[in-house]
Amino acid sequence: MKLTLTAIATRRSKDEAAERLLAEYVERTGRYMPCESQVFGSEVALLEWLDRLAGRSPAYAILLDSRGQQHSSEEISALVGRLRDEGTQRLVFAIGPADGWSNAARQRANLVLSLGRITLPHQLARVVLAEQVYRALTILAGHPYHSGH
Repeated sequence: MKLTLTAIATRRSKDEAAERLLAEYVERTGRYMPCESQVFGSEVALLEWLDRLAGRSPAYAILLDSRGQQHSSEEISALVGRLRDEGTQRLVFAIGPADGWSNAARQRANLVLSLGRITLPHQLARVVLAEQVYRALTILAGHPYHSGH
């Protein structure tokens, strides 16, 4: 399975610290599973990209939204493990546009997930998501990074 962490951003942030952290977690995640990060200029561009992904099955899309379901790190890990074991080829996590996801995007999603009820800036949300994906894979691998807190 290949992981892609995506975000909709109409302007590029110059937050170098957040970019370094994001790159660090993408690299760490790559030790367990191929992982990349992409930014799209619009929701339409992301949805079109999802539709174009080649594979035996459509990409499994998880949209991040404060109104989505909340899961613990262990539950996210179990979901990633189940998808991997079922043969999912591509798992896409997507942070949405500033004004939220459209109904079309929500219908395309396999899951709408929340990082909590708080609002985070895009760059910070990308880092938190990347860390949680890394944590999920370390849980699956039995690595001591996640010690249950």
